[in-house]
Amino acid sequence: GGGQGLPAAAHVVEKLAASCGSTAMVVLMHYAATALIEAHGPAEVRRAVAGGSHLTTLAFSEAGSRSHFWAPLSTARPGGADEVVLDADKSWITSAGEADSYVWSSRPLGADGPMTLWLVPGDADGLRVAGGFDGLGLRGNSSSPVTARGVRVPRGAMLGADGTGMDIALATCLPVFLVLSAAASLGIMEAVLAAARKHLTGTRLAHLGQTLADDPSRRARYAELRTRADGVRAFLSDTLAALEAGREDATVRVLQVKAVAAEAATEVTDGVMKLCGGSAFRRDLGVERHFRDSLAARVMAPTTETLHDFTGRASLGLPLLDAPAGPGGGERP
Repeated sequence: GGGQGLPAAAHVVEKLAASCGSTAMVVLMHYAATALIEAHGPAEVRRAVAGGSHLTTLAFSEAGSRSHFWAPLSTARPGGADEVVLDADKSWITSAGEADSYVWSSRPLGADGPMTLWLVPGDADGLRVAGGFDGLGLRGNSSSPVTARGVRVPRGAMLGADGTGMDIALATCLPVFLVLSAAASLGIMEAVLAAARKHLTGTRLAHLGQTLADDPSRRARYAELRTRADGVRAFLSDTLAALEAGREDATVRVLQVKAVAAEAATEVTDGVMKLCGGSAFRRDLGVERHFRDSLAARVMAPTTETLHDFTGRASLGLPLLDAPAGPGGGERP
């Protein structure tokens, strides 16, 4: 139900991911964008989201800057009559063409700073889904490129102040996105481990008169994978506890949790593929789809490598991002 916090959202995403990673990603992006809309968006959109009649998503990734979501090339310029004109080549937008709105990043309209955020209606004139999505995994989340050509929105569509979009994103939607991404990876791990348990205990070697679970080497490998997933659950629980208590290490935990879970998910799903042998390659067992879905998290911005850099910076007292170069770049704290 509505009115719950991040732990409940993580539970929802985990359970969804155990059944369908694509559905989990749609909901995950909706939750992350909603966190920002709740902090800075209009009341009517917030009411529509709360009423279950409005699906939103993040539109940060761009063809020109790839996974460097903090460096938008999208532009915003005055359009007259209290309007703003947006132009962009967005990429990898979950729910592209399906969402009712996009939380949209661009270069600032006129202020210093790396980024400004906008709430763009999904049916705005000039928006176009520029291609389909044919990926290795998460094949059902419509993660497609979106172009904007002369899209007009009112100045009131700005979320927060001009030029402050990066600080807003880091404070509101990034923690939600990172925690829920970890929850999605955890759900995928739980699904494949459940499939592995069923396969090991239910498959018999007739010539030996025993199940696969009777093999000590298979039991040991299953135990390793089970322990790896349980470690991620403990890390996610500690991250949520750190956020709830406002602990000093909360920021570092949030920066770590997606990377920890993403890398574990690839190890666990690959391990289950090997553990279950040829059966895992058949679609009826369900393992191969989860294996493919698990690979997305490590390359989805911010990538594992980027999060390691962010964690190192935060741990060493450095800013997460260097001050951007060029006109209007501004200084980052």
